[in-house]
Amino acid sequence: MTAAGVHQSAPGAAPAPAASPGQAWLRLAWLHLISRRAPRALALLAGFGAPLWAALFWHWNVAGGAAAQLVIPLIVEAGAAAVIAVSTYSPFGEPERATGRWLPYLRLGAAVALTAAAVGALAAGATGGALPEGLLAMLRNVAGITGVGLLSAAVFGGMLAWAGPMAYLVLTETMLSRGRSSPWVWPSRPPHDLAAALCAAGVFAAGAVLITLRGARESHRD
Repeated sequence: MTAAGVHQSAPGAAPAPAASPGQAWLRLAWLHLISRRAPRALALLAGFGAPLWAALFWHWNVAGGAAAQLVIPLIVEAGAAAVIAVSTYSPFGEPERATGRWLPYLRLGAAVALTAAAVGALAAGATGGALPEGLLAMLRNVAGITGVGLLSAAVFGGMLAWAGPMAYLVLTETMLSRGRSSPWVWPSRPPHDLAAALCAAGVFAAGAVLITLRGARESHRD
């Protein structure tokens, strides 16, 4: 007895329908997002809107002068950026490169989509009251700090990528508490400051390009 013909269709049976290129691409994109725990990241990003709304609605603040009103929104923005950065980690490591030429597009699409989701969630949270310096500054801050996180993922790996946004948060709060300002510390600048916007956009672009072409750094353990 042999197994010959076991995988052949029964006589007269209709052939299995072939997946269209669009369906195959969507399935590949979904598997990529699942491997990055994107649904969980989206839930966390949506959750960041709640504390921002509460802080603005009940006028939460910290002691320490006029710049203190920026601290809570900045913490929320850095937290959202850290979630996006950590989502670049893949438990599959090097074997995932079998997806071939689509992998860079999937990396870029995931990073941009999660960044847009973070901006949307925080914009919804900003309906609780007057957001310090407005939505334009929030967009600049989220994009720039997310760029810091993506650069951290490329250098240190996805699991440690949260360290970049958190270190930048500490740097920014130190600068604000001392009344100092720099375009490279864009949260310390006014919302319509062109130099700060260019610095934030440049950091996000650099992080997006690096994570697209190289992906998050992989360790031997991965």
